[in-house]
Amino acid sequence: MNAPLTPEQFEILRQLDACTVANAIETFQRRLRNEGFADHTVRCLFPKMPPTVGYAATIKVIGSSPTFVGSAYAEGSDWWDYIQSLPAPRVAVVQDASERTGLGSLVGAVHANILHRLDCVAVVTNGVVRNLPAAEGLGMQLFAGGVSVSHAYVHIVEVGRPVEVGGLKIRSGDLLHGDLHGVQTIPLDIAAQIPAVAATLVAREQELITLCQSKDFSLEKLRGAIANANR
Repeated sequence: MNAPLTPEQFEILRQLDACTVANAIETFQRRLRNEGFADHTVRCLFPKMPPTVGYAATIKVIGSSPTFVGSAYAEGSDWWDYIQSLPAPRVAVVQDASERTGLGSLVGAVHANILHRLDCVAVVTNGVVRNLPAAEGLGMQLFAGGVSVSHAYVHIVEVGRPVEVGGLKIRSGDLLHGDLHGVQTIPLDIAAQIPAVAATLVAREQELITLCQSKDFSLEKLRGAIANANR
């Protein structure tokens, strides 16, 4: 894992919207343009919250079906130690590998508070979450496939291993960025360069937007401006 970002670098990334970050990552040609972000099945539940940035703590759960012994699965606490072993701030990434994905939720009021105390700023899951006001009150962002009223029989079966959420493959310690548009990974070795590249791209976009909103707009001027921006 590359060296963690400084608090100042984190704060700068938090000022950028996800679309701008995605555009900046594209300029490095490190991955295909259809990779590196979760698809529409994982949506932001608190779109008015500012962007969130953190290191991925990967967890896999199952539990749409009941246990054969007892009324519920026993829950250990070793996964808390795993989360704390990662640099902060952290994002809990929960892959629901249940036969019926999204039936029951791991994260509700109690787990939201536990994760908050473990310096998690967000939860990302292809499954579901519940007790939304609890997470919102903590300022914890939720990216999920949906919501549910129950935890059903959900229990953790794996931590710290690669997971896949909304088509996005995430490894433990990956840097995540997300906002109302969705969530994506940022390659750690270029993360510190993203803000400067983003500023250049935003300036170019603003020139085109200003032209489109101008009384002097014409297709000829638009084509010329786009040609200049692509040089």
